[in-house]
Amino acid sequence: MHDHTLDQNWNGASLLGFALPTILMMLFMGLYTVVDTVFVARYVNTDALSAVNIVCPVINLTVGLGTMIAAGGNAVISRKMGAGQTQEAKEDFTLLTLAAAAVGCLILAAGMIWIDEVTEALGASGRLFPYCKDYLGTLLLFIPANMVQTVFANLFVTAGRPGMGLWLSVLSGLMNVALDYVFIVLCGLGIRGAALGTGFGYLLPAVWGTLFFSRSKGALIFTRPKWKKDVLLESCLNGSSEMVSQLAAAVTTFLFNLTMMGLAGEDGVAAVTIMIYAQFLLNTLYIGFSMGVAPVIGFNYGKKDNIRQKKVIRICLCFVMAASMLLTMVSWLGGPYIVGLFAPGTSEVNRLAAAGCPVFSFGFLFCGLNIFISSMFTALSKGKVSAALSFLRTFVLLAGGIVWLPRIFGITGVWLAVPAAEGVMCLISGICLTGYWKILT
Repeated sequence: MHDHTLDQNWNGASLLGFALPTILMMLFMGLYTVVDTVFVARYVNTDALSAVNIVCPVINLTVGLGTMIAAGGNAVISRKMGAGQTQEAKEDFTLLTLAAAAVGCLILAAGMIWIDEVTEALGASGRLFPYCKDYLGTLLLFIPANMVQTVFANLFVTAGRPGMGLWLSVLSGLMNVALDYVFIVLCGLGIRGAALGTGFGYLLPAVWGTLFFSRSKGALIFTRPKWKKDVLLESCLNGSSEMVSQLAAAVTTFLFNLTMMGLAGEDGVAAVTIMIYAQFLLNTLYIGFSMGVAPVIGFNYGKKDNIRQKKVIRICLCFVMAASMLLTMVSWLGGPYIVGLFAPGTSEVNRLAAAGCPVFSFGFLFCGLNIFISSMFTALSKGKVSAALSFLRTFVLLAGGIVWLPRIFGITGVWLAVPAAEGVMCLISGICLTGYWKILT
């Protein structure tokens, strides 16, 4: 990337325009993930949908590791580019990509060896166990590609090519949907077909990104890497909040499943699965925006330009607040229609999920600020702060809410856990932001 791409006096339009491809990329990724689960629910059954959610913690782990390397490494690389250390940025980028591929291969090997034990540990009932094993066993084959494409999705922005991440996401999403139809509907492969469609969706951006960064003439390309343990450690520390978030997502998904299995059986697990995927879809707006502006924040930090940094953060906060109000309304009004995509209106699964929508929707008022501020501290190479915020938000507040609120309010307590945790965390995030703002002044 040439320095002038990030080195400019940003305004609302230019910053949003820069982040827009990443926002659309994440929105589309969320959309095709939801379409994937709709195919499972409609053309296999809701037990298969429950199985996808039961093995989801394994996917959370791999996404967390990939995002930790990608987001933490992005902070290191963009900071070095801001400081004019272009060759070091290339070497670090190559090293981090290789590290992600190696970790993916280790997860593949371990998963195949202990797949039965992992599936049982995640709480799969006898009725759901075959679905879980079929889905996880197939998807594990594509884990290395998922790790590598996660790194590329973050670094396309830093390389000055955010549009590439967008159109690759569109292509892989369309291919995933098409292959879902072929494998599930035409070939009758059931839940294995869904895993194959998702896996090939990982593979396309991984292969294309490898070719692009091997042949690109831009500032961020593959080169001969240098072993730098400190870069790997700093990247993992910087990105630890993303890892904490995904680990927490794995734990809270497990707790959601366990709680709803006890309260409403397999139908309850299917209902909470619908809510989790709907939340993921809408949260991609915040995640995409935070990813899109992270290189700008990291660059200004490396350049020590506090004036531009304050302006960028002000713009970001305005966007997040506007998006929060919009998504709350979309969730409130459109929730029943989203639920209807997964389960027929007369089903018990639909009744359970639709009843939870009005309560669950309030979480979107607060989570945007929490996501952005955690991402901001990662971009500032303040990984400990970001990790602490993520840990408190998820492992403490959300997990605590899932455990205790249903004991008081029953199933309503399950839906209340997310908005309660996000609301408390929003106050804490605001305090941390105020502290950083004083440093810039």
